[in-house]
Amino acid sequence: MNKDQLLREELSALLKGGNAHMNIEDALSDFPMEDINKRLPNASYTPWHLLEHMRIAQWDILDFAVNPDHQSPAFPEGYWPKEDQKAAPAQWKKTVKGFLADLKTMEALVKDPETDFFGPIPHAKGYTIFREVLLAADHNAYHVGELVCLRRVLDMKPIKEY
Repeated sequence: MNKDQLLREELSALLKGGNAHMNIEDALSDFPMEDINKRLPNASYTPWHLLEHMRIAQWDILDFAVNPDHQSPAFPEGYWPKEDQKAAPAQWKKTVKGFLADLKTMEALVKDPETDFFGPIPHAKGYTIFREVLLAADHNAYHVGELVCLRRVLDMKPIKEY
């Protein structure tokens, strides 16, 4: 296997999760719909808020990397639902679907042999696809761990053990 192919496979594995941390599918497996709007004590967000934040941030990173006309949401308010906003199960499912679709698109970008990881992004000099992929993977891993902890603290069973 050549170095380019190895790099693409390792970055893809990093995006998917499951090596050093739980993957998003396992973290969301059998998520109790009655708890999507539940809050931790002293927390300003719910499981749905956290997942929607993950979706928005991942979309922003992906679209920034590939779309010359991309406009990021206002920071920080554009990256989180309003504190009092609640989701119905249909909104939770839409958020999950959007997150997973963008993750699949990011993985496809990584696997595409035409993707230049190290050249500057044409519309964002000083940024590279490599940086954006690492940023998305890092952000996702952080919040997947947070989601798993949130489920355990709030006793939202079942959750796989790793």
